[in-house]
Amino acid sequence: MRHPYTLLTLGLALAMSGCSSLAPSVPDKDKTYAITILHTNDHHGRFWQNRDGEYGMAARKTVIDGIRADVAAAGGYSLLLDGGDVNTGVPESDLQDAVPDFKGMNLLGYDAMAVGNHEFDKSPAVLAMQRKLATFPMLSANIYRNGERLFDAYKLFNLGGVRVAVMGLTTEDTHKLGNPENMRNMDFRSPIQEAAKLIPELRSKADVVIAATHMGHYENGQHGIQAPGDVEMARAVSGLDLVVGGHTQNPACMRAENVMDMPYLPGTACQPDRQNGTWIVQAHEWGKYVGRADFQYRNGSFTLAKYALIPINLKRNVKAADGSSSLAHFTAPIAENPEMLALLKPYQIYGQEKLLVKVGTADAAFEGGRTYVRKRPTNLGRLIGQAMMEKAQADFAVVNSGGVRDSLPAGTITYKDILQVQPFGNTLCTLALSGREVLDYLTVAYKMNPGAGGFAQLSGVELITASGALLQARIGGSFVDAAKRYTMVINSFMAAGGDGYPVVTAYPGFVNTGFVDAEVLRGYIALNSPLRVADYAPGNGITASPVH
Repeated sequence: MRHPYTLLTLGLALAMSGCSSLAPSVPDKDKTYAITILHTNDHHGRFWQNRDGEYGMAARKTVIDGIRADVAAAGGYSLLLDGGDVNTGVPESDLQDAVPDFKGMNLLGYDAMAVGNHEFDKSPAVLAMQRKLATFPMLSANIYRNGERLFDAYKLFNLGGVRVAVMGLTTEDTHKLGNPENMRNMDFRSPIQEAAKLIPELRSKADVVIAATHMGHYENGQHGIQAPGDVEMARAVSGLDLVVGGHTQNPACMRAENVMDMPYLPGTACQPDRQNGTWIVQAHEWGKYVGRADFQYRNGSFTLAKYALIPINLKRNVKAADGSSSLAHFTAPIAENPEMLALLKPYQIYGQEKLLVKVGTADAAFEGGRTYVRKRPTNLGRLIGQAMMEKAQADFAVVNSGGVRDSLPAGTITYKDILQVQPFGNTLCTLALSGREVLDYLTVAYKMNPGAGGFAQLSGVELITASGALLQARIGGSFVDAAKRYTMVINSFMAAGGDGYPVVTAYPGFVNTGFVDAEVLRGYIALNSPLRVADYAPGNGITASPVH
């Protein structure tokens, strides 16, 4: 891996990046320009590496600096773009309104980002602060307030004479995914319609048109009840050369035409999606990867020469002959950039100190010990489920007991206590189901063996069984109606098939809210303290009685 910039290479890169006053206004005829687009998306507060030493902005900077230096030394040009959702992820970032994340992005030298739906998780005042803090534009052409665009629709760059327009677009589902109080008088218009109106203007000003989007990449355009995403837009609108996406938090790597490469293995080849002449890329989430798309521009043709997703210190479990296991890098380890570490370390220390602050109190302990929670309903399982239901506005919750790693103490509850209960950083996922589908899913939950991590903790629902079979269920005190629709909330681990649950991530109506389970529990405890354990008595959760 290359070392960070020397002063010489930094000066060269700056001179060759967009907006240089010395750059020609049009590209030279019969000249081939090398243009590299670097991209990330769905950062979600991961400014620091995780406990296993994966990702983090310091290692990301080492990679990006090295690529930029190589590109500039070879006479090429580069842009660094992001697909949105900087906010909402881990407590250290959330506590500090993503200030370390935006400062880290400034140091990384982002050229532009799309506005994501989680940019509206906090108050308008926080968003205004973040916009002022960012040294790069936050772009969205389809968000209006009082009839006027709230953000810049696009940014123009001049790369040695090649004029590149970067347009921002945000999912129109934002209004139903966030707090309405934070989006008063805002109109999230169809990004496809806005793009159709804007692209002709951009084609008159630019040689290359790129959309930085937070709309989602759905296999073969199958977006279910969610708003249309990048594939649907590329099919509907001509004139886009590249879409740098986000929102669905998956690598947009294709195994065949309209068939995604799932699951994608870090360090292996990635073929981006291509629809209607438009390349579509997405770099998973959390800074796990830096996407690198190397293009060549010549006489009006913008051709993809090479593409890769570069893992940022991602690791895998390796088992030894004696049965023990250890973590090993998928690819060569990446050193952390000292300048970035110096910038971010005070924020990480402050965030860690905040973890010891009091969040709430309880009149008795909430039981989450492994030998207990995996065998029977517990008050902690009910508490977690209630917190999830309230945050996601769901009818019922199913919680895998393997995701509950400790008990909550009687008396004072700290942030650290909560993170010990839910340490994995799973996010809340919702699914709109018919009554019949609800019973099908609950049948799977009911059959989970006691003692296994899949053993279900339930909230908002009661199972009615006989002779080892699920007969019916009650939600909100009423029997499940096969013709009615219900909203279920689970965590992202279960949604991906963890602990033997059905994989539902591609199911129509599936939404990954991005809300981290521990942060949701923290907020619920803070609002409802002092907690009375008796209010969360789980009962049996299962009633072996006939249906009347």
